[in-house]
Amino acid sequence: MAQEETGSRATRSLGDLGPSEAMAAAHALSLPADQYGNDPSVEMVWAMKAYQHAEVYFNLISSVDPKHLKLTKLDDRIYSDFRTTFNDLKIDVVDPEELKSETAKEIWRPFCMQFDGIVEDFNYGTLLRLDCKKDYTEENTIFCTRIQFLAIEIARNREGLNSFVFSEAAKRKASSAAEDETSS
Repeated sequence: MAQEETGSRATRSLGDLGPSEAMAAAHALSLPADQYGNDPSVEMVWAMKAYQHAEVYFNLISSVDPKHLKLTKLDDRIYSDFRTTFNDLKIDVVDPEELKSETAKEIWRPFCMQFDGIVEDFNYGTLLRLDCKKDYTEENTIFCTRIQFLAIEIARNREGLNSFVFSEAAKRKASSAAEDETSS
């Protein structure tokens, strides 16, 4: 019976968590990773938080010209250090090996660690779109650290690569408004 209950717990959604479970999971997310194991409630809360962040970010770059966005107070430094360290990294369509291979990790690790204590939650798990012209989907999303996300997305914004998302959203909005006007 206990095993069945544990198994069903792993498949529940965040909305199924009771108040005390949700509070415990939220508290656990604020602790260093070495202080807890693979608690399904914590994993569910983390996944939901990462997804919500991704959704908010995509809505933001769909609504505001990304060239004018400032994601942190340290955007200039993050961008400068990123392009100094990764001057040839292709960011319009990110190759997962450029983030995850052992060779890449050797370069990313010192880059990321320089932001420890400077960028809040610099190593927090975040979702990154591989192809900047596409939405978050299972095929177009990779897990990375928050500072990797910030570095790549700040560069995409400054280099005009995320403007495609904004332009496409503006076209859809204009088309929808024209359809509404025609049907009135």
